[in-house]
Amino acid sequence: MTIVNSWNEWDPLKHVIVGAVENANIPPMEPALEPKISKDSGMAGSYGPRSKESIDKANIQLENFVKILNSLNIKVDRPTPIDFSKSIETPDWSNDGMFGCMPPRDVILTVGNEMLEAPMSYRCRWFEYLAYRPLLEKYYSEDKKYEMGVGT
Repeated sequence: MTIVNSWNEWDPLKHVIVGAVENANIPPMEPALEPKISKDSGMAGSYGPRSKESIDKANIQLENFVKILNSLNIKVDRPTPIDFSKSIETPDWSNDGMFGCMPPRDVILTVGNEMLEAPMSYRCRWFEYLAYRPLLEKYYSEDKKYEMGVGT
């Protein structure tokens, strides 16, 4: 049985990843983010873990969304949130924190039976794909084509 298969955006949805809000942060300011944050947003000049109230409200909305999908016989998987409050770095830059794992479509592109991971242009989202890695590994191990050496 093929686990991943999506060639268009209009066939009936059977299986989807819905993001998670646990450990979400207001990201620290960075070059790509600065033009996107309005001065009166409440996010400008501060960063760190989102409030329990905002996490709770987002969880209610996400759980209701999952219930609707399940009621339509759509299988839903959720990512494994990592510690988004950690400082991160590459050889070229460092950042005092990350964002979260709410929108899977931003970091994973599905084409046919391939799921491509891509880092985001925002530094705070560079390692976001790690929250989805356990799911991708699960899909890979469950796909019998790869077990038989047919896949790439």
